[in-house]
Amino acid sequence: MDHAIIDQAANRQLNVEPYWMPFTPNRHVKADPTPRIITSAKGAYYRTAEGRELFDSLSGLWCCPLGHAQPRIVEALRRQAETLDYCTAFQMTNPVTLRLAERIADMAPDGLDRVFFTNSGSEAVDTALKIALGYHRLRGEAGRFRMIGREKGYHGVGFGGMSVGGMVANRKMFATAMIQGVDHLRHTHDYAEMAFSKGQPTWGAHFADDLERMVALHDAGTIACVIVEPLQGSAGVIVPPLGYLQRLREICTRHGILLVFDEVITGFGRLGAPFGADRLGVIPDMITFAKGITNGIVPMGGVIVRKEIYDTFMTGPAAAVELFHGYTYSGHPLAAAVAHASLDLMEEGDLFARVRELEPILEGAVHTLRDEPGIKDIRNFGLTAAVDLEPTPGQPGARALRIFERGLREGILLRFTGDTIAMGPPFISTQAEITGMIEMLRGLIRAEA
Repeated sequence: MDHAIIDQAANRQLNVEPYWMPFTPNRHVKADPTPRIITSAKGAYYRTAEGRELFDSLSGLWCCPLGHAQPRIVEALRRQAETLDYCTAFQMTNPVTLRLAERIADMAPDGLDRVFFTNSGSEAVDTALKIALGYHRLRGEAGRFRMIGREKGYHGVGFGGMSVGGMVANRKMFATAMIQGVDHLRHTHDYAEMAFSKGQPTWGAHFADDLERMVALHDAGTIACVIVEPLQGSAGVIVPPLGYLQRLREICTRHGILLVFDEVITGFGRLGAPFGADRLGVIPDMITFAKGITNGIVPMGGVIVRKEIYDTFMTGPAAAVELFHGYTYSGHPLAAAVAHASLDLMEEGDLFARVRELEPILEGAVHTLRDEPGIKDIRNFGLTAAVDLEPTPGQPGARALRIFERGLREGILLRFTGDTIAMGPPFISTQAEITGMIEMLRGLIRAEA
């Protein structure tokens, strides 16, 4: 198929056919790929092969809060590549990774001070699940094998994360390979009681009591862990009700169940604090992270655990491997160097505070869309927001797709799931860019009404 897309750098035509694109309707996109070819990025904007500038309304994929082509990050990557480009994490380590583990432990909530590095959020989740199972086994409670996720939850695409995840489309094709003993809490979004909430809904803390139903059904002695996102991002910015996470923490503590927060999206500032746990006032037993730690420049993820959990593994002969788990690229020095540069920029720019300053700007602007045609709900918390659209009859997802594609022609890159438009702009965005983003969305909604 001849699309006549020219790679300006190589001065040759691009062929889209060999590339199997992830989470993408490949046939639809490849029928007209030109508007979707990104050739460069700077600050809060992408540039397409057609020369069009697009505002990056979701910080890449929730992962570029500092924007693109940040000079300090580029320099850190170059300098580290010249110094130590790779170091195995098996039996060996290096200074830049050691300093990063210490730095993350210092940032984490009280008591979480051991860091295991992975390369993505998916790997971080599967690592946390394995740690939970191993922890209970080493304590003589091998019967704790069940893992509890939540409806609408997204925990990556590993078999573990997919099993505890609660997004049907991600699960149904692979149902026969799901991990045994997994169950799911009810999700916390109720249109009748929560529609158009600003920040945390005041109603809904009782949804946490669904865990007591799980305990009654399965027996607490069989449950290893509960894993939830403090704020559900991939499902469309589902904000936890006031008191919900506190109650979930209390139930887990009472029954000896580990509580894991998946903070791949919320970690490193998205909610205006180092972690969602800080903003929401609840300390879990483990936190998974990825995305923002390196500003999306080099893949990196990890798990932060309580020292008690780590110490439980530190048994047997001192020369024996305590946890048979890890990745070739765990704690990669290039990723660690970029992470340091990213954290330096966040600290020097006081960007967590900036998120809190931009939060009411985004909240005020996005809720002005309430009376636009076909708006079903609007939600926001931290520097995140979502707009639910009434679907086109008989064509779920079609309306959001049309808005997305029109946005590519009119100067904005949006993120949609089903008929939900999600936004998580870069922390470096100006107030004018935040309000301008909403005004662009308003025009798109009206055009597709």
